Amino acid sequence: MRVKLMDHMILCVGVLFMTLPALVVFFSSTHSGAVLAGEGLQLVLGQNGLRAYERILFEGRGFSGAVTGLLMIWNSMALALGFALGKVLLSMLAAYALVYFRVRFGTLIFWLIFTSLLLPLESRFLATYGVVSNLGLVNTKAGLILPLLASAIGTFFFRQFFLTVPNELVEAARIDGAGPIKFLKDILAPASAPMVAALFLLMFVLGWNQYLWPIMVNSAEEQMTVVQGIMFVGQRSPEGMALAVLAMLPPVLLVVFFQRYFVKGLTDGRQ
Repeated sequence: MRVKLMDHMILCVGVLFMTLPALVVFFSSTHSGAVLAGEGLQLVLGQNGLRAYERILFEGRGFSGAVTGLLMIWNSMALALGFALGKVLLSMLAAYALVYFRVRFGTLIFWLIFTSLLLPLESRFLATYGVVSNLGLVNTKAGLILPLLASAIGTFFFRQFFLTVPNELVEAARIDGAGPIKFLKDILAPASAPMVAALFLLMFVLGWNQYLWPIMVNSAEEQMTVVQGIMFVGQRSPEGMALAVLAMLPPVLLVVFFQRYFVKGLTDGRQ
């Protein structure tokens, strides 16, 4: 009994330690700008309540006066969804080709893909921006999403899972007359659903939190994301803190509701 109590106490302390910064930001967002400027961050609710959230969501900002929190959330959602879906689909197709097709030097190609993890994403931004600019994709959602779709880690996970699929299943599909597309769509894709869910969550959070690349490729106010908006509004203002709280909600909700698939996909990749 004492051991269980100690375990729960440790978990409670850990949860408090992890959530305290978010709670401080939320409490501070309920105070006025004057209070934050004079007294700093707050640990209690303020008298302004949720007024900062109403202002950041619906009041227009910027030179055009059309930049609202809702628009920034929409832009971030489009980026994160396109980022996650594109990376999962491209990773699955790349791994499928490497495992089930007789690609010459397939192992070498895979390791070349995998070694791209050694290069920080930021080290490719200047060259990537040059390509995006030449294609006329600056200040577009396509230019924001397409250059970042290749994923070495996603290809690695799918390749490792496909290698565990029994050869008897492949032979049975061939005997039944299933072609490559049908085998992928009807057999491999459903079997790898937990893996897809886990990678989707990871890539969604990664895309949602992108900051440097959107700044480089998007200069139009109407393309501003939530993470950009926090800097635009002001980190120490009530509206900026309210936007920071709103920016945390979608990834947190996804992880909470799909936690079982996330853990299962990262542990064994099978249902």
